Order: sequence, then structure tokens, then C-alpha cells
Amino acid sequence: MVQGGLRAQLGEVMRVRELGHVVLYVTSVEKLSRFYRETLGFRQVASAPGMAVFSSGRTHHELLLIEVGGQPQKIHAKLGLYHIGLKIGDSEQELRAAAEELRAAGVPVTGATDHGVTKSLYLQDPDGNEVELYVDVSDSWKQHPEAILARPRALRL
Repeated sequence: MVQGGLRAQLGEVMRVRELGHVVLYVTSVEKLSRFYRETLGFRQVASAPGMAVFSSGRTHHELLLIEVGGQPQKIHAKLGLYHIGLKIGDSEQELRAAAEELRAAGVPVTGATDHGVTKSLYLQDPDGNEVELYVDVSDSWKQHPEAILARPRALRL
């Protein structure tokens, strides 16, 4: 429906220009804010009771945390959010430095992948949400969009 039906009816009136933000329900705004702020270096720009807002400076906010309480649940086979990707640089050296910082902070890295155009580290926030920290290492996707579908390879830093 999207390709030929509704999209054809809408024409070029509306199109997504960029992903604006991600909103996560969390068990504890204080605990998760500390993780995103102190561990990952995200800048907290605002807060209210039960809420915290973060921005890299690209836009007004890229991450909003809303406290709902409870206990984290580990559910992998479900519809919905798989992970959030956060760009941290443009070189493998920056990714290597991030891995060292995470190790020093006692944050387990659960995976490291070479996607061709990006290289990534994977970890979990305190509620179990998967976070991808990545660096862009090639802009080949601009001429060859299929490059983003390259078979992922294990990354050794």
C-alpha cells in the first residue's frame, strides 16, 4: 500500500527528513538519566518529575525518558523497538576509545560489528534496552544505498 497506493495519492507533500527522537519508558528516570548522561555522555537539557530530556545539539531533543516504574523485562521476540543507534564519531579510533571508556566504567559491551559503512558497539542500558554506539567509516552508501545491507562481520578493536 505504501509504495504505490497511499504514497502515490499524497505525492511529495510529506516526507520524512530525519529521525527526530526516541522516547523510552523506563523503570527509574534517575538511574537511566545517570547512564545516558554519565556513561554515554548525552547532554541532559531538561527534566521534570518523572521525565528527562537529552540532546546532542542537533535538535531540541533526541531522547526522552519517561518513568513508569516496575522491573525491567527481558523480552527479545516481540514487535517494537530493537535498539537505538547513537552516532559517536567518524573513525574506528573513536569507537576504540569508547570501548575503553565503557570497560573502565564497568559497562559490558555485548557485541561489536563491522557493517561496512559503520562500525558498532552494542550494550544495554540499565533497563535492558539495547543501545548501538556507532561510527560512520564510509559514505559509499550515498552512491550505493545497498551498501547498508552488507553482511555484518565481527569487529575486533
